[in-house]
Amino acid sequence: MAEVVKRRHWYGDIVSNKMQKTVIVVVSRSVVHPIYKKVLRRVTRLKAHDEGNICKVGDRVKLVQSRPLSKEKNWRVVQVMEKGQPEK
Repeated sequence: MAEVVKRRHWYGDIVSNKMQKTVIVVVSRSVVHPIYKKVLRRVTRLKAHDEGNICKVGDRVKLVQSRPLSKEKNWRVVQVMEKGQPEK
C-alpha cells in the first residue's frame, strides 16, 4: 500500500527569472525571538524549478518541496497565485 507523502509548501515572490527553467523566490516569514519576544522578519531565497518558463518577476507563487533537481534546487513552482505588475 502506497503512503501519502505530505510535502512542505511555501508561498513567495519571484525576484529573478534570468536562468532557464529556474527562478529565485523570496519567502518572508515572521518569527518571535525566544527571549526578547520581539517579532523578527526572516527572508529566505530559494531556487525553484519552473518547467515552462511561465513565471515573471513580481509574481506570487506556491512552491512544493521535491527531490534534488540540482545542487541548490529542491523546490518546484506548482502554481502562480497572482501575476506581478508589468514594468513601465
